[in-house]
Amino acid sequence: MTTESNCKLLVIGGGPGGYVCGIRAGQLGIDAIVVDAEALGGTCLNVGCIPSKAIIHAADEFEKAVHFANSSALGISAGKPKLDLTKTVAWKDGIVKRLTTGVGGLLKKNKVKTIKGWATFIDGKTVDVKTADGETRIRAENVVIATGSVPVELPFMKFGGNVISSTGALALPAPPKNFAIVGAGYIGLELGIAFAKFGSKVTVVEAMDRILPTYDAELTKPVAKRLKDLGVTVILGGKAKGLSKDGKALEVEQNGKTETIPAEKVLVTVGRKPLTEGWGREKLALDMDGRFIRINDRCETAMRGVYAIGDVTGEPMLAHRAMAQGEMVADIVAGHMRRWDKRAIPAVCFTDPEIVSVGLSPDEAKAAGHKVKSASFPFSANGRAMTMEGEDGFIRAVAREDNHLLLGVQAVGRGVSELSAAFGLAIEMGACLEDIAGTIHAHPTQGEAFQEAALRTLGHALHI
Repeated sequence: MTTESNCKLLVIGGGPGGYVCGIRAGQLGIDAIVVDAEALGGTCLNVGCIPSKAIIHAADEFEKAVHFANSSALGISAGKPKLDLTKTVAWKDGIVKRLTTGVGGLLKKNKVKTIKGWATFIDGKTVDVKTADGETRIRAENVVIATGSVPVELPFMKFGGNVISSTGALALPAPPKNFAIVGAGYIGLELGIAFAKFGSKVTVVEAMDRILPTYDAELTKPVAKRLKDLGVTVILGGKAKGLSKDGKALEVEQNGKTETIPAEKVLVTVGRKPLTEGWGREKLALDMDGRFIRINDRCETAMRGVYAIGDVTGEPMLAHRAMAQGEMVADIVAGHMRRWDKRAIPAVCFTDPEIVSVGLSPDEAKAAGHKVKSASFPFSANGRAMTMEGEDGFIRAVAREDNHLLLGVQAVGRGVSELSAAFGLAIEMGACLEDIAGTIHAHPTQGEAFQEAALRTLGHALHI
C-alpha cells in the first residue's frame, strides 16, 4: 500500500546531524519528517561514538582491577578480577537503547514525524520510502541529505566470519585470544587498547610509518609508549595481504617479506567513506567534491532546496560537526540568516592517553603563512595529574607571533577530552595568550596546564 505526505523539511538520515536538524526544525515550528532505515542516532549513537566509549570505560575499569590484584603504590590490593564481556556488551546496549529512545522522544516532543525505512530520491522534491508496512511517497519543499558514512572494506578481505568492522568488535561475546587490527588510526587504536586491557594479544598493522597519522608525532609519542606497556605489537610500514588458508591468521607484508600473525579475529579499520550510493543520487544534479557532496557555507548543494550535512559532505567526519550543520540548516529553512563560520572543530582520540586537537598545530599554522609562537607544559609538572598517576602528556599552545592570537591548542594525557570545550571556546572567542594566562584556573586541576602553556609560550611559566 502506497501512502503520500507533504512537508516543509524532509531529513534523510537520523544520525547526529539529521536528528538535531529535525529537533531544531520542530522547535522553529517547521513541519518536518526524519527518515532512517535503522535506529535513530545513526552510527555514532548505535555502533560508534557512544558504545565504543562504553567499552573503553569498561576496559579501563577492568585494567584497574587487574592492577590492584597485586600490591600498588596507592596501598590498594584486591582479588583476581574476572571479565564477562557478554554482560559488558549488554550494559553498553542498555545505554544505547536509553539514548536512542531519548532521541525519539525529543523528536516527538517537538512534533517531528519519524519514519523507519529506506529513502530513495525520485527528484529533488520527491522521495519514496520503503517501510515494513509498504511504500510512502513524500514531497518536500526542502530536503536535507544526512546519509552519513560506512566503514571501508578491503576488497581482498570482506567483512564476514573472522574479519570484522568496528561494529562487530563492539558486539564480541569474549575477547579474542589473538586480535589483529588493520589500521592504526583512532578507531583501530581505541579498540585495540581496550581489548589489550581485556587480555587479548593485540597486533596492529599500519601501512604508514607511524601511528595516528592525522596527528603530529609529538602528540602520539605518549600513546606509542602506552601501547608498548600494554604489550601491543605495532607493525609499521606493513601491508595486510589477507587471511591465511585456514582463516586463523593474518598475512602481512613488510620490507618485501611476508609474515603470518595468529588472529582469531581481524578488525579492519582503514577509514570510512560517505554513503552516497543506494538512495538515488543519480536522480539529482549534485556537484561532487571527490567522493563527497559539495556544499557551500550554508550547506546548500548545487540544487535549490537540497542541503547536505555531516559525513557525506567531507572532513572532518565528526558527529559534533554534523550536529552544528544540522542546527544551522534548520535555522536557514526557517528564514534565519546563518552561515558556517566556525574557527575550530575539536578532534578527540579516546586512546590511552587521550589526544585533543583544536585549531592549528604548529606545522599547520606555519603552512598557513603565520609566524608562530608555541610551547608546551608537561603534566609531569601538574599536581592534579600526579595525584591521578597521569603524568604522561602535555598541553601545547599555538599562537601568532605578532599579536599572540591563539591559533590552536593540543593536548595528550589522561582525561584531556574534557578540556576540549575550554580550548574550543578560547579559539572561537578570539583569545590571546594573555587572556588565557590572565584567567584564574582552579587549583588543583589539569586545566592549570592550559594556563601554564600560555605563560610558557609568553616566556614565563611559573611551575617549570
